[in-house]
Amino acid sequence: MPSLGERLKRSWNAFINKKDEVETFNYYGEVSSYRPDRIRLLPSNEKSIVAAITTRISIDVAAISIQHVKLDQNGRYVETIKSPLNNCLTLDANLDQTGRAFIQDLVASLLDEGCIAVLPTDTSANPDYTNSYDIYEMRVAKIIAWYPDKVRLKVYNERRGRHEEVTVNKSTVAIIENPLYAVMNEPNSTMKRLVRNMNYLDQLNANNSSGKLDLIIQLPYVIKTDARRKQAETRRKDIEDQLAGSKYGIAYTDGTEKITQLNRSLDNNLQAQIEYLTGQLYGQLGITENVIKGIADEQESINYYNRTIEPILSAITDEMKRKFLTKTARSQNQSISFFRDPFKLVPINSIAEIADKFTRNEILSSNEVRGIIGFKPVNDERADELRNKNLNENTDAPPAVSTNDEVNDVGEDDLNQNESLIPEDIQFPEGYDGI
Repeated sequence: MPSLGERLKRSWNAFINKKDEVETFNYYGEVSSYRPDRIRLLPSNEKSIVAAITTRISIDVAAISIQHVKLDQNGRYVETIKSPLNNCLTLDANLDQTGRAFIQDLVASLLDEGCIAVLPTDTSANPDYTNSYDIYEMRVAKIIAWYPDKVRLKVYNERRGRHEEVTVNKSTVAIIENPLYAVMNEPNSTMKRLVRNMNYLDQLNANNSSGKLDLIIQLPYVIKTDARRKQAETRRKDIEDQLAGSKYGIAYTDGTEKITQLNRSLDNNLQAQIEYLTGQLYGQLGITENVIKGIADEQESINYYNRTIEPILSAITDEMKRKFLTKTARSQNQSISFFRDPFKLVPINSIAEIADKFTRNEILSSNEVRGIIGFKPVNDERADELRNKNLNENTDAPPAVSTNDEVNDVGEDDLNQNESLIPEDIQFPEGYDGI
């Protein structure tokens, strides 16, 4: 343990051991009052039901682990490869995002834009000159221009603290398209129609709650000449001034004037159209209202993960495997796979029955079950064995004797004993040589 003098000499505090930045100003780069690398949804999607759907799906996709793994000859999981790429996907994607935050950012941008790119921003070699390199950092980028073999991207530059445009080869960047593009991102898709109708409804609500009185004043004379029109405008302005200058909004009129109020609720089928399109969108996306609320039952959750989450995860992992793993790595059975924990949705009263079935049928060991339910493993070799614990292990039983050995152990005495059982006065047919 270091002495007190060494601690005082080598100690450091973020607030005490620094110079006065007011007097000696240091330039750290561009400054922003909000997080500059945070994704911004399209204005039409930001304040509508689309934001809730996008956020729900992106959180659920990010909750599933994506790893750089090694498979066997049959495509089954063998082990996780401890590579820089796996570190990006699980722990540290870049300076600002963890692996899970990166995946959530990726999915939210994918559902909002329809097609996005994943750009390796820090690699061990130049991807333009070699296919063999390690990826240390990656960012989600917006595609702003397409070329035959290149794409132009808008990506956040963490060194300068702002978004910049770069042009890269298609072979060095993962280009991921939303599998639900026809439902969510087409100009006349169900989601776009729903967003337009909701914007119309917001405009009507804003007009109805804007504070306008919508009055028609019937004056006691005919307005056909310019003089009468100026007189009517003067009268209208006078009533506006009375209402605006009155504490309680009270004005007076002449006894011959008649006032009609028009701010009645408009009867249209816009709300019914929104409810219909919302139901259509839920059905086409494979989700329900209970999924958005977080109260879906087991069958609804299974359908949601199979019809919505799995296609998005497959699109991400397939493109990353195609672009970020070389042919040599894929020939060595390396892959990028996703793993969903099947016990997350299991109620606690069913854990015991499931654990018994998995251990009894030699699918999981006792320590693996303990790790799933959050207990520390037991320091016992038998807890790591794939064995039915309900059956006693008999190690002292003698080895069984095979049938062939039993036949070979039959001696001459046994044969003679069998011959003595034959009666002496029995008559055998002519030519019989014996048994």
